[in-house]
Amino acid sequence: MKIVVAYSGGLDTSIILTWLKEKYDAEIIAFCADIGQEEELKGLDKKALKTGASKCYIDDLTEEFATDFIYPMIRANALYENQYFLGTSIARPLIAKRQVEIARLENADAVAHGATGKGNDQVRFELTFAALAPDLKIIAPWRDWEFKGRTDLINYAKSKGIAVPVSVKKPYSTDRNLLHISFESGILEDPWVEPPADMFKLSVAPEKAPDKPQYVELDFVAGNCVAVDGKKLSPANVLRTLNKLGGKHGIGRVDLVENRFVGMKSRGVYETPGGAILHFAHRQLETLTLDREVMHLRDSLIPRYSELVYYGFWFAPEREFLQAAVEESQKYVTGTIRLKLYKGNLIVAGRKSPVSLYNPDVATMEADQGAYNQADATGFIRLNALRLRTRSNVLSRKKKK
Repeated sequence: MKIVVAYSGGLDTSIILTWLKEKYDAEIIAFCADIGQEEELKGLDKKALKTGASKCYIDDLTEEFATDFIYPMIRANALYENQYFLGTSIARPLIAKRQVEIARLENADAVAHGATGKGNDQVRFELTFAALAPDLKIIAPWRDWEFKGRTDLINYAKSKGIAVPVSVKKPYSTDRNLLHISFESGILEDPWVEPPADMFKLSVAPEKAPDKPQYVELDFVAGNCVAVDGKKLSPANVLRTLNKLGGKHGIGRVDLVENRFVGMKSRGVYETPGGAILHFAHRQLETLTLDREVMHLRDSLIPRYSELVYYGFWFAPEREFLQAAVEESQKYVTGTIRLKLYKGNLIVAGRKSPVSLYNPDVATMEADQGAYNQADATGFIRLNALRLRTRSNVLSRKKKK
């Protein structure tokens, strides 16, 4: 039997390689998607081979991640429960997609992941497997093995000589990629406890950010950021640049209790400096360039789109259907947004677009030189008030009786 494992080198997947090899007497192939973890990838291939893998793929998917997954989500203004930028959620379908491709290359019988039986990731991985390779066997060790929690895993790792980057004293879990870093479990399971200051990696605390604000200009074409301060950049490099800028000024920290797909509430802490800037700037440009009814209709779809990403339905027809509508709305979302970054705040400092629908000649409070006839508002209001007057008259007659 041959199994391809989604491998990160963290506590869970480090143990999974050894456990699967013993449990199934199988050949284990480790796969790690490089989607912006940076220093976390150092020595990962050696560690995988040492802990049971016969081969380790480490594939650079950062540009694909940014172009085909993060950017479409930004164009949709996706934000789960009005707070979460979906950094972990959007990474899983890409990882699972490449995992399936490797399974085909290696003629593997099964794919495995390290997601727990309580979390969302198990659903995200397995829905993608179902959509792209329904014939492959899926192994989810957390739903099958004898370990009850992370303390058991840490003890098992010690007994097998497996080096893991956590301890019983500091057991919170992290997940990092180009879009964000997340923190959960351990001391963070108490929602009354403030996250420790030394936990954060991508951003300074807002109160420790520079006392002088910094301005940045973002150029967009058809809903995509293509340049920062006039410098053309690939989607991945846009995010790298904005992560540094945002992190320097304490932008993009989120601490929330969210509703998991499996039914429970969980507390997560996130750093998404570049994503927060992109999301905010994109929204501000839309205020200039989107037709009112298109914007309102698209906005009504944001909660549903965000749920589909969060739940793991990236490769589902309903997400693709919504994406097509999003793409239609983004054809003319082109222009430049100037932002002021200051101590955790994003402040608009300017907007412009060659296809702006904002017309100062119409909107002006001064004489409009005939661009708008204010007398026309009388009939407009009267027609819109017709049903209200009708209802009021009916209720008045009813009260008199």
